[in-house]
Amino acid sequence: MNIYTILSQTKCQRVSDGAVLPILSGCESSPRQLVLLLPQLGDFDSLEYAWWLRRDADKLQAQEIALRAVGIGDRTSGQRFCSYTGFPAECLFVDPTAQLHEKLNLYPGLSLKVPGLSAGVNAGLNLMLMCAGVGSPGTLAEVWRGYKGDARAPQLIGDEEIVQAPPLPPLKGSFFRWAGGKGFQRPFELATLRLRNMAEVLSNWKTYVPNPAYLTQRGATFLFNEQGELLYEHRDRAILGFAANLSNPLSFLSPFGMRSACSDRA
Repeated sequence: MNIYTILSQTKCQRVSDGAVLPILSGCESSPRQLVLLLPQLGDFDSLEYAWWLRRDADKLQAQEIALRAVGIGDRTSGQRFCSYTGFPAECLFVDPTAQLHEKLNLYPGLSLKVPGLSAGVNAGLNLMLMCAGVGSPGTLAEVWRGYKGDARAPQLIGDEEIVQAPPLPPLKGSFFRWAGGKGFQRPFELATLRLRNMAEVLSNWKTYVPNPAYLTQRGATFLFNEQGELLYEHRDRAILGFAANLSNPLSFLSPFGMRSACSDRA
């Protein structure tokens, strides 16, 4: 079976109402269908991807791009995720054991096993190694980009926006102008947003991660047309590798009529 057939025939629980439905229910006739396979809902990638999608939600709607996502977790995980990120609960489905990720042959992440340790503990150890770049190419470079800034990326925090990222004090967006100006991703700007995400997950760990056995599982992005033909795909190979262009993760939609953040700025 091709990817679209697998997705259209797979049923998961929808976060908004708990109903178990085919993932593509209600969007089969949309001109374009954007389907995300997210890793654990408490993963850096899931939270960061959701941030970009919320940022460009109006553009997605204007271009009639229907959005569906499947994340690893349970309905409680999904509810917390949607509450924090603003991701629409009616578009999010949950897969507690990553069965769909496995069916689509997505990268499971590093899978070293220490005898005598539980699956969850082994997954945690593998996750730490991946955060250090082992079995996760590009992760360390992407972490560094969050600190040094990126002139190719748009400004991430509005000048009047207040960011709560414990243990840092509340920061106003205009603070980052002192690190290099405005109108692009300034030094420490992305790192601050990631710190905020980390504080959110660690303070609600059991909610976001009901089963740690799937901590290393990576996700994917698929874009289809109305006929179910695959227009674009990206399969994650690393932590913080959820997009081919991390400066503008939704830039792959530009050929299909959606302007990227950088083109808007230009």
